[in-house]
Amino acid sequence: MKLVAITGSIGCGKTTLASMVRRLGYCVYDVDGWVRRLYFKKNFIRVIESHFPKVVEDGKVNKRALRNIVFNDNARLKELEGLIHPFLRQYLKKVIHRHAKSDELYFLDVALLFEMGWDIYCDCIIVADVDYETQKRRVMKRDNITGEDFDKINDIQMSNRDKIVLADVVIDTGRPKNKIFTDLISIIDGLEC
Repeated sequence: MKLVAITGSIGCGKTTLASMVRRLGYCVYDVDGWVRRLYFKKNFIRVIESHFPKVVEDGKVNKRALRNIVFNDNARLKELEGLIHPFLRQYLKKVIHRHAKSDELYFLDVALLFEMGWDIYCDCIIVADVDYETQKRRVMKRDNITGEDFDKINDIQMSNRDKIVLADVVIDTGRPKNKIFTDLISIIDGLEC
């Protein structure tokens, strides 16, 4: 198996690249999807309740209440990430084990690739990039948030500049989608050799 990560900061086009890869017929594992499913797992809910007791109501995590706590306190955010990441690593190890004998390409759509240390599992790292103003405009429109809220979210993430330094490939997602798609096909063709 060859494992290819698609990563990038919020609003940089990571999800757009992942959907293009899916259109080409490749398997893309959506790590954000893994996180969303975690919130329905009883053992995960118990872990959250032991660290954030006020956010669990009737056996369910009130994600809005949790978000309000962690986005206003970086130490609590790191604590939450420390609870989530071991569960995600178990999922990743299952994927690697399942496809270990395959010669196929598999993709991870993963925002916190470097923060979780998953770059060591990847044969290639693609970073989606776009200029700051486009990034900010995309997120404000998509999430219906203010510029101040965008800056709060963006400031707690590893900068895209730092991700680019660690990347094997950088794709500018500020260009027309047909050009991005053509570049992506060329990159994937090179990986299949």
